[in-house]
Amino acid sequence: MNTSIYSVLIAALLIQMAGLVFAVYADPYVKRAHRIIMMMITGMVLLLIAQNYADMVLSKSVSMPFVRTMVCIAGYTLRPMIIVLFFYIVKEDGDYDRAWLLNGINAALQLTALFSGVVFSISPGNIFERGPLGYSCHIISALLLIQLFYISIHSYGRLHKADIVIPMFNVLLIVGAVVADSVIDVSDSPVSFLTAAVVSCCLLYYIWLHLQFVHDYETEKQAEQRIQLMISQIQPHFLFNTLSTIQALCRINPEKASETTEKFGTYLRQNLRSMDQPGLIPFENELEHVRLYADIEMIRFPFIKVEYLIEDDDFSVPALSVQPLVENAIRHGVRIRENGLVTVRSWLDMDAHMISITDNGCGFDVQKALSADKSHIGIRNVKERIEKMCGGTFTINSTPGNGASVIISIPKGMGIV
Repeated sequence: MNTSIYSVLIAALLIQMAGLVFAVYADPYVKRAHRIIMMMITGMVLLLIAQNYADMVLSKSVSMPFVRTMVCIAGYTLRPMIIVLFFYIVKEDGDYDRAWLLNGINAALQLTALFSGVVFSISPGNIFERGPLGYSCHIISALLLIQLFYISIHSYGRLHKADIVIPMFNVLLIVGAVVADSVIDVSDSPVSFLTAAVVSCCLLYYIWLHLQFVHDYETEKQAEQRIQLMISQIQPHFLFNTLSTIQALCRINPEKASETTEKFGTYLRQNLRSMDQPGLIPFENELEHVRLYADIEMIRFPFIKVEYLIEDDDFSVPALSVQPLVENAIRHGVRIRENGLVTVRSWLDMDAHMISITDNGCGFDVQKALSADKSHIGIRNVKERIEKMCGGTFTINSTPGNGASVIISIPKGMGIV
């Protein structure tokens, strides 16, 4: 390998590491603890690149055996330390005292090269000679890699299955690099396979960290949506009007008042419970919530009717996904009709669970409903959650004065808790 190729290879690795430093520093979404760890890893990798290059240069000289000894000690000490720092990327709150103890043992063994050849020695002719414990760094690194692999697998419980691919791939990449360094002569190269692999691992771990942020952001957004929906479903006028209805019923129909109070209490309790439902719930549970709300509204407005044509209920939906649509149909649609009708239907298509909510109300402008108009926040919210949580589709058909219909399609297998 000639000098120009050396220069290109070193420059490529340094540019990657410089780009990584800038990305980690500028990325506001990477946690401070992870940012510090990534900076530490980057610094050590830069030292490792320098160590590789220095060792290559010194190996061609017959002088300075002491300097080459120090350079080799630094390289063998840095490698397992970088592996342990990767632990904190995969699982930042782990107990890694034993891993650091192994690093201490490794460093102590490498330092024996200053006065003994038990691990390695550099002869007066500047020739590297491996001693009886010459593979101690490799063995300790292998033990640390096994632990890193275990941590990655163990993290299945808290990570998405797709996310675990990067940590596992990095472990295999490092193992492959160690094997390559063992069977291929790299004495004429400015960097080893392992150093190049560690640079790639750093970049991949940064991507992995950013993926974690994306998932955390989506989880937080879904939580905010649930709270926002809950608040939008418990509007002050609905509370006051329902309480006024119950008060009036207490005089003319106490039994009906008691029944309505029970339904109203259950409705409020289910709304509050929806805050603790990060995933999907059975459709029949959501349908029960719809019935509670609709029954209360039909007491207040006897001229409207909500009917149900349920042919399929063996699937799941996000909490507060159908009820807001029925509420929207009643509040903004059929209240103005003498015979207002809202129909909730579910059926099984060939490859999807279908839900439709139709009404004969006043209709609305679809674009406005999906815009920033606060009166239709429930529609936008439901649409986003159906698409992201179920991989489904959400279609609105409406024209002012001619009623409206919403059709939800949830692929089979997606709408299962």
